[in-house]
Amino acid sequence: MEPTLTRNIVGNRTWSRITDVFIFGGCLSLFYGLILIGRTWLHPFTQQAEISRSAAMLPVYAAYSLSRILLAYVLSLTFTLVYGYIAAYNKAAERIMIPLLDVLQSIPVLSFLPGVMLAMVALFPRSQLGLELGSILLIFTGQVWNMAFSFYSSLKSIPRELREVATIYRLSWWQRFTQLELPYASIGLVWNSMMSVAGGWFFLMACEMFVLGERDFRLPGLGSYLQTAASAGDTRSIAWGLAAMISVIVLLDQLVWRPVIAWADKFKIEQVESANAPLSAVLDLLRRSPAVGYLGSRFFAPIGERLTRYFAGRAAVPVTQGHRSAGKIWIGRLLAVISLAVILYTVFRAGRMLAGLGGAELAAILRGAGATFLRVNVALLIGAAWAIPVGVKIGFSPRLARVAQPLAQIAASVPATALFPVVLLVLIRAGGGLGVGSILLILLGTQWYILFNVIAGAMAIPTDMKEAASVFRFSVVDRWRLLILPGIFPYLVTGMVTAAGGAWNASIVAEYFRFKGETLSTIGLGATISQATDAGDFKLLLASTITMAALVVTINRLLWRRLYRLAEARFKLES
Repeated sequence: MEPTLTRNIVGNRTWSRITDVFIFGGCLSLFYGLILIGRTWLHPFTQQAEISRSAAMLPVYAAYSLSRILLAYVLSLTFTLVYGYIAAYNKAAERIMIPLLDVLQSIPVLSFLPGVMLAMVALFPRSQLGLELGSILLIFTGQVWNMAFSFYSSLKSIPRELREVATIYRLSWWQRFTQLELPYASIGLVWNSMMSVAGGWFFLMACEMFVLGERDFRLPGLGSYLQTAASAGDTRSIAWGLAAMISVIVLLDQLVWRPVIAWADKFKIEQVESANAPLSAVLDLLRRSPAVGYLGSRFFAPIGERLTRYFAGRAAVPVTQGHRSAGKIWIGRLLAVISLAVILYTVFRAGRMLAGLGGAELAAILRGAGATFLRVNVALLIGAAWAIPVGVKIGFSPRLARVAQPLAQIAASVPATALFPVVLLVLIRAGGGLGVGSILLILLGTQWYILFNVIAGAMAIPTDMKEAASVFRFSVVDRWRLLILPGIFPYLVTGMVTAAGGAWNASIVAEYFRFKGETLSTIGLGATISQATDAGDFKLLLASTITMAALVVTINRLLWRRLYRLAEARFKLES
């Protein structure tokens, strides 16, 4: 054997062993951290934790915040797969679930806050578990909707010939899910997952430290640290907090997202392999790791085979059609009756609560709705104007994506409210105010939904189609008209829908802001929701939330839903 080859083999084995040591150490550290966090959650209930502005506490606060965001993401991913699958394949359920998803994504995080927090604290009155679960659920409400829309949209756009092949080979629903549906949706789901985690960091300040009437809830974490620093006008602490957050985001990008992006690229539907596929050194090390290979062959592979055999066997068992249909009918009727009863009771209680609103309050809500509507649409237009060309450029160039993707993720994850004091001071000196500043803050919180979905759409365009456009020497206009816009259209619609929902959601922190002990606000529906939350005015909070939800759902039904149908009918990648 040649000396060079021998050295390469020995070097690979050494790196493989080092990788196994790091994997073992990381798993052990993760397990130990989960035990410590679990013990903290079981401590006696403390409504207002003391938040230190010392930089020495930042590693501990980062661990707390990261655990909440990751648990919220696991919950979001589970919800996405179940909800999106049912909505895509059950026509009767789709007519209810998709409008419901529109309503839920239009409700701001602060509108969920009173009910979620009071319910969780009531369920666990003697430990921190209730407050922690409430915070995780609030982060979940800021993460899940764009993931659910992305997965649903991907399932609806699977090419017809692939479905026909699955039918010919008589794949069970589990085989369809693991071998067709989940792989086809993986690229969009990965990029929307990154956006969701970034959204979790964005709303961390609102989820870890908030006021509800006379009660001040605080949890130790990076969000509460930044909120405390911003309230005190402590720019030095804000800089330390942002540095800690950016460090965590960079580590997540290199250890999690970059390997996942490189792994998901193999699911791109194309006949010609891309010459510039995404790369990840971490993924290469994991693939060469003996420990990972052993776990895959001895643990995960047998479980996958057993699940495949189990569901294939269940699919082959003959079931009497009459009994199955009758059972489904009765279950559906029972669920419909229960849902109708809950809806009627909720409407009755909400009607009684709203009956106490005066004409001045209703007029203020309508004025605020009009002002926020204009800000949201201006922010969407500005975001789309730059995110579409930049996203296409990044998606077409894996080399550029390796640099731009982590930068975009960092920019999307940094809470705009932490940067807002600087932005606000600049605007005041330039003669502007919170009316203009709120548009910038909404833009900072919503443009990334468009960018990440456009990147995913551009990356999903098959390489052979790109090469065909080059062979036929398409002009720039024809390239955009015949290849790029049709290719990214389903992803762009998903990005615009979730960006619109995120923009309305971001208005609650953009139009109402605390700085150096002062409260700055402007006319808007978001400001009304924030003021009602601070004052504990549940009538005004409910009326404002219903107004916002009604506006978002109406726009979605009149515009975005029609574009979804257009994407499904005309822009599927099929022959």
